[in-house]
Amino acid sequence: MLLSELARLLHLPWQGKDVEISGVNTLADAKNFELSFLANPKYAHQLASTQAAAVILAEGIETHSCLISTNPYLDFVRAVQFFAQDQGCLTGISTLAYIHPEAQVAPDAIIYPFVFIGQGVHIGSGARIFSGCYIGENCHLGDNVLVYPHCSLMAGTIVGNNVTLHAGVVLGSDGFGFAQAQSGLTKFPQIGRTIIEDNVEIGANTTIDRASLGETRVGQGTKIDNLVQLGHNVQVGHNCIIVSQVGIAGSTTLGNEVVLAGQVGLAGHIHIGDKSRIGAKSGVGQDVPPGKDMSGIPAMPHSTYLRVSTITPKLPEMRKRISKLEKELEALKKILMSNEQENND
Repeated sequence: MLLSELARLLHLPWQGKDVEISGVNTLADAKNFELSFLANPKYAHQLASTQAAAVILAEGIETHSCLISTNPYLDFVRAVQFFAQDQGCLTGISTLAYIHPEAQVAPDAIIYPFVFIGQGVHIGSGARIFSGCYIGENCHLGDNVLVYPHCSLMAGTIVGNNVTLHAGVVLGSDGFGFAQAQSGLTKFPQIGRTIIEDNVEIGANTTIDRASLGETRVGQGTKIDNLVQLGHNVQVGHNCIIVSQVGIAGSTTLGNEVVLAGQVGLAGHIHIGDKSRIGAKSGVGQDVPPGKDMSGIPAMPHSTYLRVSTITPKLPEMRKRISKLEKELEALKKILMSNEQENND
């Protein structure tokens, strides 16, 4: 499309030559038919050498054809949506899929070969279910749900509208619940369900357990990365960000707009307050008040963690110095004791 047309769609002012845009790329790699962006000042030097046909950038930066934006990164994301191509090449419902006679599938849904859809399932309008997916009994999938290959939705799972499940996601698997007995571990039957609200995106190979009783719930607008584990009865608020390899133990709750960085571990039965942020690799074993930034193992206020991190590499040298001081102190004690004994004599 022409730059002027893209500007109209994005509601952004533009300047320069009205060039044709047919792709998007970084400043360093863009070709003369692609759109790029400048959001981080450290890459400003690349403007002089970029081959991009046009650039999204902030007002006051001189360059050739461009779109003027107060948030170049966000507007570039919006622009990419016009050029992104959906995966998949089929339409309709494949005769190679198994659909139980008592399932309800919207006529405009797209169901790929080798999908299993069980009894009592509801699949909404515009849904796309790729090959190898298992949709268990009495699952409910809303409108415009996108389920990539090899996802498993166990019985009773509820998925809202405009949800994306990437390849290998498992929803509603049994929570890890056992009672100790003299004969060994006795399984606590997991009879709750898993609920995913509207506009949630869940990354590849993430698993979200069903509740032992009641429900495990992920709130609307939340985005979850690959390889995340949510235990039974976990409650996640709205618009949270959960990054790769996070593990959340059972019955823990997250408020709204919580951010968990990569490899964070949360103990069970704790609460993370609204808008709190937990730094990468942190281990959290107690409640976190709203709006707090925490890091470390065990998690502590982020400012404290930074001071601790500064001290940690110095510990070996500090140990040597303390050991030397202890020896000097012991020598001084002996001298004082000796002098005291002489005075007494």
